[in-house]
Amino acid sequence: MANKVLAALQPYMDSYYADNARKLHRTVDKILSRFGGLSHKDTDDFYSLANEVFADILKRYNPEQSFDGFLYSCLSNKIMTEITKRNREKRKADRMCTSLDTSVGDDDGMTIGNIIADDFDTFEEATKGQESGKYQDKVQQYISKLSTRQINILNFLIDGYAPCEIRAMLEISANDYAVDMQFMRSYENVKILF
Repeated sequence: MANKVLAALQPYMDSYYADNARKLHRTVDKILSRFGGLSHKDTDDFYSLANEVFADILKRYNPEQSFDGFLYSCLSNKIMTEITKRNREKRKADRMCTSLDTSVGDDDGMTIGNIIADDFDTFEEATKGQESGKYQDKVQQYISKLSTRQINILNFLIDGYAPCEIRAMLEISANDYAVDMQFMRSYENVKILF
């Protein structure tokens, strides 16, 4: 009986696996064309998945229905399930990420980025060569890009004030302070110092 079933399915196997599984790959490509952003590695993964699905449906195929339709339906369901699983894993990884601008503690102005130990200080690096006059022009260019409020923030930071103290003295919100700091630290502005 098993030989009879295998003999009945042989034309399908020959058809889909002829010419290096070309027909099976075209079927997978047709399904994947509905999705974007897949690399060649992803496509190869789905070709492997298609081989598994093909082997599985050979066991479950009912000759009363169209083999091509049954295969397409099973492949489509399996591929969509796999893409959903991959997207869910990506979202899960994204939820595990935390921004360096996330507030910590009771102080609205204190962020994770502020408390991470780091021995690099943009302003300190810029002032190292200041004594010899090496960076004076660059510092002037940098400061010329800042607003009056941002210059005041810079001066208070140099004097050692905490973000909450600076916000209170300048009477600005935590959001305004964060936006100003982001502008002051942006690569576009800081790059002229180096």
